[in-house]
Amino acid sequence: MTLRYAQSVVVMAAQTAACNALHTLPERLAKWLLMSHDRRRGEELPLTHEFLSMMLGCRRAGVTEAAVVLQAEGMIKYGRGHITVLDRERLEGFACECYPVVKAEFDRTSH
Repeated sequence: MTLRYAQSVVVMAAQTAACNALHTLPERLAKWLLMSHDRRRGEELPLTHEFLSMMLGCRRAGVTEAAVVLQAEGMIKYGRGHITVLDRERLEGFACECYPVVKAEFDRTSH
C-alpha cells in the first residue's frame, strides 16, 4: 500500500509539472476545481483567490482572469472566497487532459 501511494505522489507531481508548462491557466484552474470538487460534498468550494494562486503558481490577478473565463462560460460562479460548480460536465470538457490522468491515479490508490 505504501509503495502504491509513493508511486501515486510521483505520478501526480510529474503530471503537475508538465501541466504547468503546457496548459493555460483557465484549463489548469478547471482541473484544480474538479479535483477539489471530487473530494468535497456539495457544489460550493470554499477557495480564495490567494489560495488558488499558491496552488496554481500564479498571481491572484491570474486566478481572477481565469475564473472570469470559466464564469463567462457558465461553468462556475465565484464570489469572495467561494466558488460554486454550476456545470461539471462542461468544466470537465474544458479542463486540460491532465485531469483524467490525475483522477485515475487518485482513484487507483484510494481503493
